[in-house]
Amino acid sequence: MSTYSIIIPVYNRPAEVGELLESLAHQTCTDFEVVIIEDGSTVRCDDVVREYETLLDIRYFFKPNSGRSLTRNYGMERASGRYLVFFDSDCIIPPDYFQKVTGYLEKTKADCYGGPDKAHQSFTLMQKAISYSMTSFLTTGGIRGSRKGLEKFTPRTFNMGFSGEAYRKVGGFKDMYGEDIDLSIRIREAGFTVKLFPDAFVYHKRRVNLRSFYKQVYVFGMARVMLYRLHPGSLKPVHLLPALFVAGTAVLLLSSILCPWALLPLGIYMLALFTESLCVNRSFPIALLSIATGFVQLIGYGNGFIGAFIRQVIFKRQADMEESLKKHYKKKS
Repeated sequence: MSTYSIIIPVYNRPAEVGELLESLAHQTCTDFEVVIIEDGSTVRCDDVVREYETLLDIRYFFKPNSGRSLTRNYGMERASGRYLVFFDSDCIIPPDYFQKVTGYLEKTKADCYGGPDKAHQSFTLMQKAISYSMTSFLTTGGIRGSRKGLEKFTPRTFNMGFSGEAYRKVGGFKDMYGEDIDLSIRIREAGFTVKLFPDAFVYHKRRVNLRSFYKQVYVFGMARVMLYRLHPGSLKPVHLLPALFVAGTAVLLLSSILCPWALLPLGIYMLALFTESLCVNRSFPIALLSIATGFVQLIGYGNGFIGAFIRQVIFKRQADMEESLKKHYKKKS
């Protein structure tokens, strides 16, 4: 039996699956199996998987489309490792990832763990700018993902692992949005230890343009309200910051009609985004794009949160909430 079972749900991403498997084939620690579950794809990756059958302990399954949560559960039911590990199909794994995870597990007890994500050098300028905005303290991404953040660390399924014992006691992913956060919370509430392994990072492509990025973070904001209804104590001040940013930006824009100087705070914030991104990425084009991605992230998340809070918490319109989620973010792996 392997120590790790890597479970990867896939929907129409053969090229990215190839990159992921190539990175797994170069791991310095190879005590793992790979379970690929094709979630009803119209463009399958079985030919890609066959190319790695001699390099990896890999199994491939095809099933009707049911969405990522049920697909991950399908994979867990067929896994045999002591730890169930999840990557998104658009991730690239550094060669020493499992060596680092094993080192952490030898030093500390962790029933559930997660790690950060970074941008690979091969990513596009837009992907690097989006990666910056999703990990910067200036956009709340760095606050939410930090060991010293304003909320307890909750692993996400682009880089997450938990023990078979935790799975057997808590169960799998719920068919909802924010399903990885919900599971992380349930694991912690069941008395298991949840740890951040800061050096066990992955390269995560995320979205490729501003339109798809806005849709993604909009759903993140909506999902946060759903999580609040399931776990009231999970809502922290940091989750309100994007909504406050949206409200504050609206006030400043209206005020600028009478006083142009009202836009100064937004200008300062744009300069801060540009400067930090330039220091982090050492790229003028990425720094410019980071201004746009930073605003898109905060406004998208804030709008999603505000709309969902009004519909679901104030007016108790659960059906409208679910329909809106389907409209903005299809249930694909």
